[in-house]
Amino acid sequence: MSGDPKLERIAKGNALALCATGTWTASFAPVLERMVADAEKLAGSPQIISIDVSEIAKLDTFGAWLIERLRRSLTQGAVETQIAGLSANYSSLVDEVRRVKATPVVETSAVTISGMLEQIGRAVAGVGGTVAGLVDMLGAVLAASGRVLIHPRSFRLTSTVHHLEQVCWRAVPIIVLITFLIGCIIAQQGIFHFRRFGADIFVVDMLGVLVLREIGVLLVAIMVAGRSGSAYTAELGSMKMREEIDALRTMGFDPIEVLVLPRMLALVLALPILAFLGAMAALYGGGLVAWLYGGVDPEAFLLRLRDAISIDHFIVGIVKAPVMAAVIGIVACVEGLAVQGSAESLGQHTTSSVVKGIFFVIVMDGVFAIFFASIGM
Repeated sequence: MSGDPKLERIAKGNALALCATGTWTASFAPVLERMVADAEKLAGSPQIISIDVSEIAKLDTFGAWLIERLRRSLTQGAVETQIAGLSANYSSLVDEVRRVKATPVVETSAVTISGMLEQIGRAVAGVGGTVAGLVDMLGAVLAASGRVLIHPRSFRLTSTVHHLEQVCWRAVPIIVLITFLIGCIIAQQGIFHFRRFGADIFVVDMLGVLVLREIGVLLVAIMVAGRSGSAYTAELGSMKMREEIDALRTMGFDPIEVLVLPRMLALVLALPILAFLGAMAALYGGGLVAWLYGGVDPEAFLLRLRDAISIDHFIVGIVKAPVMAAVIGIVACVEGLAVQGSAESLGQHTTSSVVKGIFFVIVMDGVFAIFFASIGM
């Protein structure tokens, strides 16, 4: 029998049997899906003892899976619904589909104090694992640096210059633009509030100290973590997925020395330069707003700025930059080398790289703030 597919009910005493006829192939997918969905609603009604498929003219994998799905849906308790009348041509296909495991039912457990404590413990253990990975990478980078100092010919200057161009030169426009705008906003808000007390000129003190000590380097480090840190993770993760890192090890090269060290060095050199340019752009933006919005003459702005800041403020900001760069680079490389062989893993580790990089940058900024306060700077 051939033609449109059908699924008929046949009464057998107190039970029911289903008889499938016609063509059960993917070309009749909408009709078959609707019929099987209607038949699945019979679960719980009079017992279905069999599904007769002897009069099916054509059967493909799609049709075989629908029949198997229907059988699983109608099976209740210890009584299993059988597929009857299966021809030799289609028996292997149905048997293969039957081997596909059903989706396990996800069991939800009640929220308990012990469960919450277990989750907290796992989270703490995860933090410990992250810190251990960062320390391990730091040691590997220092060891690779020592080998390069002993054998300078092994240093990859071309790779370092390439990465320096990517993370420094190409980042200058966006860094200068963002920091310029931030300087404008700080100056405008400072003037707006100081004006209530007739102390417009004190916005220069606030702008100079805030930009040189904190905002300048911190903002640039956050932008570098989002721009260059994510790029490092994506590059190393892609190499890991394509097994290029394993190929380097097979050829006798150290991936830390070949891939990580040039990136780290480029980042450590680039961030102080970008922090300096960002601070200058922020001060310029703040001075422009102070002149146009606050009526502070540029000459008066410069004189007040010279009195308000000292070389210590500049040193505090610049000293932070290479340390933050090292933290960003280590986090990015650790996450990149942890990528597994899937695009989903690459996306997860790239996101984790940016989040962890920004987190550790802010933590380091707090540590530096405590340190410089303790030594009176």
